[in-house]
Amino acid sequence: GVVDRAAVAARAFAGGDEDRRWLEGLLWPLVGARIAGWLEHVRALRPAPRAAVVEVPLLFEAGMERGFDATIAVIAEEDTRSERAAGRGHALADERAARQLSQDEKAHRATFVVRNDGTVGDLRRELAGVLAKLSV
Repeated sequence: GVVDRAAVAARAFAGGDEDRRWLEGLLWPLVGARIAGWLEHVRALRPAPRAAVVEVPLLFEAGMERGFDATIAVIAEEDTRSERAAGRGHALADERAARQLSQDEKAHRATFVVRNDGTVGDLRRELAGVLAKLSV
């Protein structure tokens, strides 16, 4: 009854392309449906919220960006990303990164780009600036 996250990561990131494609084919439609349902609920709220934010780590890789009015790429230096992933206990950090678009490509595709190389306070200020732009 408990997901072995390390085993799933090993199959998804270090396994073959077939395993990864199978998992993506299973999960991404479920993620998309859950997001769509939540957004429908949020859009019906009165008063309407200033923004509805969905965090999708593989947004561009999954081809889901068209479902949003705007996208934000939160990017950081590779060393910082690696340290943070290790701190969260993510195994196979290099294999995970190899399966993702580069930070530059995500920045190029996104509507907004936020740097996350500093403190949590710095990140909050950056994101508040984006929210202010979206609320206009």
